[in-house]
Amino acid sequence: MMALMAAVVLLSGCATSRSGGGVLPTDDPLKDGKELTIRFRKMGSHEWEYPLAGAKVISPFGGKRPNHKGTDLKTKAKDKIRAAFAGVVTYSGEMSGYGNVVFISHKSGLETRYAHNVKNLVKKGEKVKTGEVIALEGRTGNATTEHLHFETRVGGVAFDSEEIFDHKKHELRKVVLRARREKNGGVAIEVKKK
Repeated sequence: MMALMAAVVLLSGCATSRSGGGVLPTDDPLKDGKELTIRFRKMGSHEWEYPLAGAKVISPFGGKRPNHKGTDLKTKAKDKIRAAFAGVVTYSGEMSGYGNVVFISHKSGLETRYAHNVKNLVKKGEKVKTGEVIALEGRTGNATTEHLHFETRVGGVAFDSEEIFDHKKHELRKVVLRARREKNGGVAIEVKKK
């Protein structure tokens, strides 16, 4: 696995919210020089769920467009989107670029985002379980076809979800993620097999 370096971009690609209320504030897992370690390799099958069963990747992280901060997964319109891990919904509503989107903050320090939904099924502040249906696949926001735009973030910085999920096998990888805030405000993210 490769090391990733990124600048802090909290809401890249989504400048405005149309549903009001904003994003529920959460603690920065990297504040005060803290380092974050997430041991995905130790997670049991009940602790994670692939967000869109049977999906294929139609556009990877980075993709052909600049600033593509997620992985686009496709099955069929109105298919069930599930929470990849248990957590708290920090945003559920419409946001420029994303269309209907759900943000979930996880106890580990990870954040996941699920965008272009035809319908969100959870509300801000709601606790969700691993595998709980949170939305239905759609084509809202900047989308040319029905799909799920799936993002993984640490400290507000997006990184390639392929680092932790094998998108072909729909499995969680046996890896360890380490992140730390750099002096310039950026975040260094490293994912390794152990």
